[in-house]
Amino acid sequence: MNRRTALFSLAACTLAAALAACSESQPQFKAVDLTGADYARDFQLTDNNGQPRSLKDFQGKVVVMFFGYTQCPDVCPTSMAELAEAKRLLGKDGDKVQGLFVTVDPERDTPEVLKGYMANFDPGFLALRGTPEQIAAVATEYKVFYKKVDGKTATSYTMDHSAASYVYDTHGKLRLYTRYGGGAPALASDLQLLLKQA
Repeated sequence: MNRRTALFSLAACTLAAALAACSESQPQFKAVDLTGADYARDFQLTDNNGQPRSLKDFQGKVVVMFFGYTQCPDVCPTSMAELAEAKRLLGKDGDKVQGLFVTVDPERDTPEVLKGYMANFDPGFLALRGTPEQIAAVATEYKVFYKKVDGKTATSYTMDHSAASYVYDTHGKLRLYTRYGGGAPALASDLQLLLKQA
């Protein structure tokens, strides 16, 4: 092996090692990685206990934020149940996960209704609400779609809405977009990866 070939081989080995190191340092999320996105940065809403809330209130925790409404027949309860199960799968690390449910139906989702709804899933989860204008502004910031669909009576309407969750790391930075139906084990795996980075 001449000097030139040896140097080329050494360079190739160094590059391969560097690439391997890079791939090992990048977490393999199951959800869509939104790291560095310039939207869904924060919110100003009130929780089901009447406390004003924003992302900074949850520093040190991984936050999973879902938009829905309490009279949703399937997507919302399924998503919240999956989050509760993912938190349980994390064991003690589950204490570092904060579930947030943002109602797109503040007309019917009063603080009392929201508090009871959250109790069905996890005592630590919080629901967030605001005026219709505040909800519309937050939905715009988060690129969330929702629309009222009239029912047979004035109060029997439904809400079409986006069915996914936003996940923030322990520093309040947007990291992941989890699609509906991904399952609790996949979500727990992603949450664990974020907690390891804390």
